[in-house]
Amino acid sequence: MGNRHLIFERYLWFHAEIKKGRYPNAPKLAKKYGITERTAARNIAFMRDFLEAPLRYVPARRGYTYDTEFSLPDLPISQAELLAVLLAQNLITSTDTGYIGKAIKKFGRKLFQRNSHMGISQASLEQRFSASWHGYSPCNSRIFQKVVLGLLTDRCLQLAYLSPLRNRRTERVIEPYHLRHYMGSWVLLAWCRLRNDWRQFYLARMVQLELLNDSFVRKPPSEWRPLLENAFGIFQGHGLFRVKIRFTPYMARWVRNQVWHPDQQKEELEDGGMILTIPAADLREIKMQVMRFGAEAQVLEPEALRCLIHDEIQKMAIKYA
Repeated sequence: MGNRHLIFERYLWFHAEIKKGRYPNAPKLAKKYGITERTAARNIAFMRDFLEAPLRYVPARRGYTYDTEFSLPDLPISQAELLAVLLAQNLITSTDTGYIGKAIKKFGRKLFQRNSHMGISQASLEQRFSASWHGYSPCNSRIFQKVVLGLLTDRCLQLAYLSPLRNRRTERVIEPYHLRHYMGSWVLLAWCRLRNDWRQFYLARMVQLELLNDSFVRKPPSEWRPLLENAFGIFQGHGLFRVKIRFTPYMARWVRNQVWHPDQQKEELEDGGMILTIPAADLREIKMQVMRFGAEAQVLEPEALRCLIHDEIQKMAIKYA
C-alpha cells in the first residue's frame, strides 16, 4: 500500500474516533500510527484546511470533535490508478457490448467526471490506447447477469448448451465456480451434474439459462483450482503431460519473449533456435497453437501430438494439391 493510502487511513481512524465521541488528538494519532506528534498535527491541519472537516478543539476533553455533520471524501485516486482502471475498461469493453461492458463504461465516465483535474479524458485515452481481440465469442448480457448472480450466491444454473464438438444441444444443471475472461471470451468453470464431473462452458454457447433456487455447498479450491492453472490453454484435465516444441532460429526471435505457461522451460540451441517445454492436459488447443507457426515449429514430444499434426498436414496437402 502506498504512503498516500496510509495517510488516508489516519484520516479514517481520526474521523471514526470523533464519531465514537472519543475526542482524538495529535498525541493519540501519533501513538496509533507510530509517527511524530508534529506529523500528526499536520495531518489534523490537512483534514481541517483541505478536506474541510469542521474540526473544533475541546480543551476540557483535550481532543477534537465536529461542529457539524461531516463525511470524509472518497479515497483520492492517483493518475496511475485512474489510467490502470481505464485501460482495463478498454480491454473488456472491446469484446463485451452487453451488461459488463455497459457497466464498466458507466464506471469509466464517473471516474472521468470526478478526476478531470488529472488531465486524462475519454478522447485522449481513445487516441492513445486501444485493445484488439479476434476470434472471441461475445455473450448474451442477460445470461452473463444470471451466471454472475449464481456465482455470488452459490446457486445452481439450468442451461441449454450447444457443443461444437458433438454439434448438438444438451440440457443440464451445473454448479458455477469460477468465471474467467479467456482470449476475449467468457468461460465458466462448473460442476456438471449431468456428467458428474468438472466442465468449462463458453457463455456464448449458452442458448438458454435459468437461475435456480437450488443452492450448493462449494467444493474446496484444491479440487477445482488446478483445472484453471495447471496446463496450457482452456482445455484442462487431471492428467498432465509434457509438450516440447522446437522453433527455428528465425521464429525463436519472437517466441523467446512470450509466456505460454508460468511453468514453461526454454532451452537455447547453438544455431539460435529454441526448445520450449510446457505442461498440457489436452492436445486440441496446443495442436492449433503449434500449427500457427507452420514449418517454423516442430513438436518433439509427445508422439500423439506429432501424429495429430502429421495427419492434419496430410489432409491439408490434399486440399491444396
